[in-house]
Amino acid sequence: MASFLGVSASHVACYPSLITGLRPVVIRFLRRGDHGILYAPANLPNLLYIITSSLFRFATQLIDSMPLMRIPYTAPLPSPTIIPVSASTVPGAVQALHEFLTSTPRHRHARTHQQDGKTVILSGAGISVASGLADYRGSNGTYTLNKTYRPIYYHEFCANHEARKRYWARSFLGWTNLHRSRPNKAHKAVAGLGDLGQLSSVITQNVDSFHPMTHPNLKTLELHGYLRSTVCLSCRTEYNREKFQADLSALNPAWAAFLAEMLESGALTTENPEERRRKGLKTNPDGDVDVPGVEYGTFRYPACPVCLVNPPTGTKVEQDADGAWASTSTGGILKPAVIMFGESIPNPVKTAVESAIDEASRLLVLGSSLATYSAWRLVKRAKEQGMPIGIVNMGGVRGEEQFFADVSVHGAGSQGVRCSLQLEEVLPALVERVRQSAAAPLLNNGGFQPAPWR
Repeated sequence: MASFLGVSASHVACYPSLITGLRPVVIRFLRRGDHGILYAPANLPNLLYIITSSLFRFATQLIDSMPLMRIPYTAPLPSPTIIPVSASTVPGAVQALHEFLTSTPRHRHARTHQQDGKTVILSGAGISVASGLADYRGSNGTYTLNKTYRPIYYHEFCANHEARKRYWARSFLGWTNLHRSRPNKAHKAVAGLGDLGQLSSVITQNVDSFHPMTHPNLKTLELHGYLRSTVCLSCRTEYNREKFQADLSALNPAWAAFLAEMLESGALTTENPEERRRKGLKTNPDGDVDVPGVEYGTFRYPACPVCLVNPPTGTKVEQDADGAWASTSTGGILKPAVIMFGESIPNPVKTAVESAIDEASRLLVLGSSLATYSAWRLVKRAKEQGMPIGIVNMGGVRGEEQFFADVSVHGAGSQGVRCSLQLEEVLPALVERVRQSAAAPLLNNGGFQPAPWR
């Protein structure tokens, strides 16, 4: 069960009711043996086929009805097949992507879309690597360089005071570099494509807020939330993350001094992961910094100020003499406003991103291996509607063989593109190519006309 319905074993394991649902299915078909049909050894394959088919339908209905979770896929990914073959170089990829973006869509829903002819972008951590942020699977990604890395899961954060100390200590160290980072050429190129009328919206898995920062007038849907705020688990009040950082500094003066030393040494400002490791740090996605050998249990974090004044019914929210959240509390816990691994994506967000897929004419994936089910299923949704899929990502992508199974490697790019090149090189060149293409008809049809009196 390494991958079932495109869902990893860890995802299926999140639904115990799947196992419960098997029992009546099996019993129902085994009882048919009373007629002397299915117990016969010769008909055993038929029995297995019927049970498997029923299980497949049951699991599909169950997963589709369950809340959408952020679950990682950790199996190795295959090397990419470049489509078309000319997309192995930057000029070739730019030409193929231009064809992809500007060709008239031929899939069956194209005529009914509100955003007819436009493209929705789905971006991942790879687009922010050039901004100095860590990704998961790139050549310098966390899964590649830090084999022991394990992100905190939602249930751990909610249930365990010590786990929260560890999380907030590491986030405290990583926040400064994340906060100082800025959008790169790839983000600006996305803004350029939006200005040229090519895009309907952007769905991003990233929590760095670079997309809404770069193109505020182009609709951005943040699938996995954002790090710019914290949110109370009890009252859902949000707090500015920069102010929260100041609160953490005040509660943890020794940690604040350590952070200052790290910043002065350049260990947190360098974009070179090798140099960071030489200075004793391991940087991970979502602003996480690990310092091997450090005792995280000394770290403290504040309680929700709203809940301190007015605790929700049935909860107790207390703080110690210095103002830190007290372990005697049962509420008022602040978490980052991101969707943690194992956490359900809110239904309004799920509905919004599905609508963004449905309203577009094609989907372009940028810098994502689609290793989380919440992102992978959106590409699957687009493919099931017959939409052309484009993927620009360094390295393999989960399930890409099925997304491009019917796309010729000798095509021009209109039906699909797969390339493995640097986004900050490809996207700016693509914007320029689209801009030139848009200007060409004006030059050809509306060029200089001499005055009538000359």
